[in-house]
Amino acid sequence: MLKKRLTTIANLVTKNAKVLDVGTDHAYLPIYLIQNDITKNVIASDISENALDGAKKNITKANVKGIKLICTDGINGITDRFDTLIISGMGTSTIISILKGHILPDKIILSSQNELYILRKYMNKIGYRITTEKVVYENNKYYDILAYQKGKEKLSKKILRYGKSGNKEYFNYLYQKERNIFKKVGFLKKIKMIIPLLELKKMSI
Repeated sequence: MLKKRLTTIANLVTKNAKVLDVGTDHAYLPIYLIQNDITKNVIASDISENALDGAKKNITKANVKGIKLICTDGINGITDRFDTLIISGMGTSTIISILKGHILPDKIILSSQNELYILRKYMNKIGYRITTEKVVYENNKYYDILAYQKGKEKLSKKILRYGKSGNKEYFNYLYQKERNIFKKVGFLKKIKMIIPLLELKKMSI
């Protein structure tokens, strides 16, 4: 069974989309997309030859067609057409480095392991709006998943910091985490943190 995070990502893919899954690893997501008739064609890229060897075995075992494996760094060298880009399981700096310098599709689905404020700010700057944001809890960790569409939107500092998921459990987790930091820092840092902390408290109730 596909893990909750990947299932959530898969459910954000539009029916019959032409998908590029960057950092596909063992190709679990592309296999799920094909098996569940969400799409018929997926390009699955990874920088690791070993990962793609495992992906090839999984594809053969699942007996699915329509998955093209490419060994490359991010989007580099990919000439096949795709309208949906998925990048998950990486940090924000890596995701941004993959996106830079390329003509990007209308739809992008991202799941970063860190620095979500920077990611939201960057995507807004390059002309993408958040259509859906979901948070899932898996393996004792929260995962933030963002679906983007080309278009402009104005984001408040609160949304840039905490997103649009509306997940109160997640906001409570962030509140407790920030509260612990608040207790340990000096007076000047406390002044900067107090308003975001109060915002989080309201959002977590």
